[in-house]
Amino acid sequence: MSALDYYLERKSVVLAQRRADFTATPEKATVRIQAKSWVAGNTGARPVKMGETLFITDSAPALAGHALGPTAPEMLLGALASCLVHTYLIQAVLLDIPIDGVEIEVHGAVPMGGVVGLPYEKPPQMEEITYTAKVLTSVAPEEVERMHQAVEETCPVLNTIRFPTAVTRMNAP
Repeated sequence: MSALDYYLERKSVVLAQRRADFTATPEKATVRIQAKSWVAGNTGARPVKMGETLFITDSAPALAGHALGPTAPEMLLGALASCLVHTYLIQAVLLDIPIDGVEIEVHGAVPMGGVVGLPYEKPPQMEEITYTAKVLTSVAPEEVERMHQAVEETCPVLNTIRFPTAVTRMNAP
């Protein structure tokens, strides 16, 4: 018996219902989400509202921040880690692979030269993003590899980073 059996059974029921809903009404298959951020006075901290949850993001003291929360690049890595974990759970259900846990660790590098006003050859962006997936399961390594491949194909945040989509600035009212 897997430590996650109860959750994975619930997930299985919900996924089956979502597939049925999407088949009946394909336009429901796209979920619209949003995030909002602003500067919190002269602290420089940046609250971020995602859904009904409020996070505080900040810079390190080396960039005049107070380290009150994660940096934006850390949030991106955290979003990737969370999405990968969730995708592993979904694929465990879809592939009928019992798992006891999933742990994802993500690393990246942020070249800061262009960010702080130094000359740069290419636009500043995160580099060297890697992740390690630790899946706790008793199934054969071939089954785990099948799940890794399915996750690589279906993780939305991973695919957004790997195959960037256009980001369009809209004019504020």
